[in-house]
Amino acid sequence: MIKPTEAGVRSLIDEQRVLSLAVVVDGAPYVGLLPFAVLPNRTGVLIHSSTLSKHGRGLSDGARVSVLLHEQYGPGKDPLQVKRLTFECIAHRLERKSEAWEQDRELFMERFPKSRITFKLSDFTLYRLVFQHGLYVAGFGRAVEIKAEDIAQLASDA
Repeated sequence: MIKPTEAGVRSLIDEQRVLSLAVVVDGAPYVGLLPFAVLPNRTGVLIHSSTLSKHGRGLSDGARVSVLLHEQYGPGKDPLQVKRLTFECIAHRLERKSEAWEQDRELFMERFPKSRITFKLSDFTLYRLVFQHGLYVAGFGRAVEIKAEDIAQLASDA
């Protein structure tokens, strides 16, 4: 991956705080909006979701999901030039109170301190969404495929 593309991808992953999550629920696509924390190696993200939510029903362990991150849009900005990043991911449900859950819970709460209350609710589950491959769009006509080796490069730069 060339340096400007890598910098743009890293910027979206590191600076954005919410993502759109696409799942399949009852055979139909559904999109939710969730806060996320970045895994330290940038190979995926953490989300904390209620199993009572519609998007939560599409988050079984091993589910294939998609996430979209994008820069903020504002008045005067051409919507075709909004930088965006989409990844297909594999969802991994973390077992409550496991070592991985404890570690990732701290990482998530570091980014979102007010989420502490939701970690006390039994219907909320912590997931790792591991990037498989993706697409970075730096603006109209400027799309770059993100391959597994590109994700590994992001991880080595973390």
